[in-house]
Amino acid sequence: MKIGILGTRGIPNAYGGFEQFAQYLAQGLVHRGHSVWVYNSSDHPYREREWRGINIIHCTDWETKIGTAGQFIYDLNCLKDARKRDFDVLLQLGYTSNSIWHRIWPKKTLNVVNMDGLEWKRSKYGPLTRKFLQRAETWAARHGDVLVADSIGIRDYLYEKYGREAVYIPYGAEIPDRYDPRIPGQWGLQPDDYTLLIARMEPENNVEMVIRGWMASEKEKKLVLVGNTGNKFGKYLTGTYRHEKICFLGAIYDQPTVNALRHYASLYFHGHSVGGTNPSLLEAMACGCAIAAHKNPFNRAILEDAACYFSSAEDVTCILQDRRGAAQHAVWKEENLARVGELYRWDKIISDYMNIFNGKETPNV
Repeated sequence: MKIGILGTRGIPNAYGGFEQFAQYLAQGLVHRGHSVWVYNSSDHPYREREWRGINIIHCTDWETKIGTAGQFIYDLNCLKDARKRDFDVLLQLGYTSNSIWHRIWPKKTLNVVNMDGLEWKRSKYGPLTRKFLQRAETWAARHGDVLVADSIGIRDYLYEKYGREAVYIPYGAEIPDRYDPRIPGQWGLQPDDYTLLIARMEPENNVEMVIRGWMASEKEKKLVLVGNTGNKFGKYLTGTYRHEKICFLGAIYDQPTVNALRHYASLYFHGHSVGGTNPSLLEAMACGCAIAAHKNPFNRAILEDAACYFSSAEDVTCILQDRRGAAQHAVWKEENLARVGELYRWDKIISDYMNIFNGKETPNV
């Protein structure tokens, strides 16, 4: 099959969850003998036309020049190109800036839309932007040939709101076979002597809540934060919270490095509160982390009872000062590793997508 993937900034991943997903999925599809084409932003650092057997299409992206409006132009450019490619399948990851162009989606192609999370709930957006995002969600839900939901909650929401049955396929995760114990030392960190949070620096990821909870604790272990701090909220955090035991490491995309930081952390904070199955959460589970997650239905559906939960800075403080946690953490780690191996293997995820592409998978509720 000839398969196109758009809706990300491109591969190899140098940004976030959708890019990581596109990278793993595209590689898996190529290994199964399919022709795969991934759209890359013109600002992506990788400039070649092929990566590990995957065709790369570079499209003009003006986001760095004109801001958010550039995303819409980028997606328009991708879709105009896709109309010329005669794809059997076009997988669109998200809907924020491409569903507005639904009238030019390729007509003879199976348009599969991964509906992502509830974008309009993100606190960084104002009322007008939220209203637009609700409209964009509606366009995608109504015009996608097949809808994919990465969580049971999103699947049920789509059915209740739009009467559309979506196929539930979560993200995947790979259990690493080794971790380099020297990696934390690059930042003066010792195994089991730091807590870790990896996220985009956005309010809805509750980074500040975790920092405030840590600040109110006894600060026995360092708090390490990984994520790009160059945006407005990131600059606010780095300017407001200055402490010798708070370490802002910036964005890190090298997978072995990120995996080692996860594995050797004493506790991993997952503050994401909007969306479905978050890739970084699955990767933390696959790295054998003890996890403290924001209390919401999406995180609980993945972790169930194999984690502790917080919904306030006070909760974070209590978790950090709980002396009884070590034995329980070991049990949670084993449960989460088993869950990844059973439910979130990449080979299973890729097979589920191929069933959709081949028309063998029908939406169910």
